[in-house]
Amino acid sequence: MSQDGPARILVVDDTAANVKLLVDVLNATGYVASAATSGEDALEQIAAAPPDLVLLDIMMPGLSGYEVCRRIRENPETGLLPVVLCTSLDPQQERIKGIEAGADDFITKPINRPELMARVKSLLRIKSLQDEVKTQAAQLAELNRTLAQRVEEQVSQIERLGRLKGFFSPPLVEAIVNGGESLLETHRREISVVFLDLRGFTAFTDNAEPEEVMSLLHEYHALMGAIVLEHGGTLERFAGDAIMVFFNDPLPVARPAEQAVRMALAMQTAFPALSTPWRKRGFDLDLGCGVAQGYATLGLIGFEGRRDYAAIGNVTNLAARLCSEATGGQVLVDRKVMASLEDHVAAASVGPLTLKGYAHPVPAFAVERWL
Repeated sequence: MSQDGPARILVVDDTAANVKLLVDVLNATGYVASAATSGEDALEQIAAAPPDLVLLDIMMPGLSGYEVCRRIRENPETGLLPVVLCTSLDPQQERIKGIEAGADDFITKPINRPELMARVKSLLRIKSLQDEVKTQAAQLAELNRTLAQRVEEQVSQIERLGRLKGFFSPPLVEAIVNGGESLLETHRREISVVFLDLRGFTAFTDNAEPEEVMSLLHEYHALMGAIVLEHGGTLERFAGDAIMVFFNDPLPVARPAEQAVRMALAMQTAFPALSTPWRKRGFDLDLGCGVAQGYATLGLIGFEGRRDYAAIGNVTNLAARLCSEATGGQVLVDRKVMASLEDHVAAASVGPLTLKGYAHPVPAFAVERWL
């Protein structure tokens, strides 16, 4: 059946009376019938607008019905078009020739109307099924055509997921990949920053073999990274022995200063397991931490193919300066952090400290443990 209305049937016969009879009968039955008076005319009409079925007289001047049928079958666009041959000659002889030419069915003249309608209806049902198969094949071809593109998009998403996991916790990565990329746009927010690095690392690199330095950094990063993920921090950078983590961005945290200090204390608690074996080998290593709270500008920096999520502002500098002043095993915090936690931690004042880049001494506190 035609997708946009009744089935269209082309009647091909050089006898005007036969054409009029068949066209009238078919139109009266609900089909849309049109006529061609020669084989050449039929092929032109079929090429311009293929019908759903062809009723084709065999004996015509010029191209015979057999030749027209063969040409229809030779064309890939019409290879499955139903063709019914109409003949007044010996049915047995004509049927063999018609099968060889590719005909689907035969009707003997004079035409019996009920038989004609039954054969037309049967062939149109087959044509409808063939059209459905062609549609499904076209859909499959389109799926195959776009498969490479969809695979490329999925690979790109997996790569993005991998890059994001480099500095975000897994739940946040999932939120970003599922449509939350606006979280990474440049913005300003108050954050708590933790900066940490190794005491004795310079002496270690001067005396240790390069392979030993790489081994230490691998153990150190793995240990600290697991604690960052456990506390839901955003890892801003690994730079040798220096690590910077912040809280309250991209996703807000109810008590960022508390999360930051809890993480720093957990790191100090875990560090001896790493440092003790190295100390037995003659390398004296320890961990210093600085924690500060304040406003920063945050967002993606870098270039296409290589971007990092960064925090820029005085608060990051302050955390780094506090870290540089911390002795091994110490967690130094600024006044804002202490104000948030003073009823919950055991801490002692160690300031004011004269810090590089600061015109005035900065109050600082050493947090010893959580109460």
